[in-house]
Amino acid sequence: MKFTKMHGIGNDYVYVDCFSEKVEKPAETARFVSDRHFGIGSDGLILIKPSDKADCEMEMYNLDGSLGAMCGNGIRCVAKYIYDHDIVKKTTLLVNTASGIRELKLQTENGKVRTVTVNMGEPVLDSAKIPVAVDAKEAIGFPISIDGSDFSFTAVSMGNPHAVVFVPNPGALLLPEIGPLFEHHPLFPDRVNTEFIQVIGPARLKMRVWERGSGETMACGTGACASVVAAILNGYAAKDTPVTVELLGGELSIEWRSLDNMVYMTGPATEVFSGEIPLPDFT
Repeated sequence: MKFTKMHGIGNDYVYVDCFSEKVEKPAETARFVSDRHFGIGSDGLILIKPSDKADCEMEMYNLDGSLGAMCGNGIRCVAKYIYDHDIVKKTTLLVNTASGIRELKLQTENGKVRTVTVNMGEPVLDSAKIPVAVDAKEAIGFPISIDGSDFSFTAVSMGNPHAVVFVPNPGALLLPEIGPLFEHHPLFPDRVNTEFIQVIGPARLKMRVWERGSGETMACGTGACASVVAAILNGYAAKDTPVTVELLGGELSIEWRSLDNMVYMTGPATEVFSGEIPLPDFT
């Protein structure tokens, strides 16, 4: 199988050009290639496929083989791939995802994509639609007990479910211990991505993330969007003002705009290397 390794501020995936390749067993392939000791090493697998609805389709799998709905860092890399590899040579692209069609605007330099702005859509706050199993219509600053410790979270969907938790120092948290307890908590019937956020100021947040199906990652684009939405809902930031989110792998700029109620994300996309790998017999 031919592949390309790419990342958005450290959130790395193995990408396969399904305009020319075919992946028979994507879940098994995702688990194999994601292994950082016996495979290529990544947070998952993303298939770049033809689409009759958009310029291309993104189909993503987490490193445990589970099907993902949306990845903000991944979709920027999809845009870079199809532009840089001359599949679709447009600076405004439409990419179909399991969470709907997303519009992307590409910023290029010397004929290559450097950064991408993605319309990530409207945030979903309805508890039933996220889903989060609470009686309240919206879960904003909602209490939760994790292993005997009390937290509060704000639930937001950006095409996938997020629980945003504001803490004094995300770096002090033992994420491998508490991350799975959030992910599998009964309040989240579809599991949940959890962002631990320190408010640096009204235009800057610091974030660590535990992603369902992948564990702690260097970055999460949808999580950064959800965190800015949650910061605004909790009075830490304001709409129509870009907020810089510091992640382990770098920074993203996020803006929730009043005009259309959409969340916009801007960040880099990087191609690391390409290669070819023999796949084992998964039968």
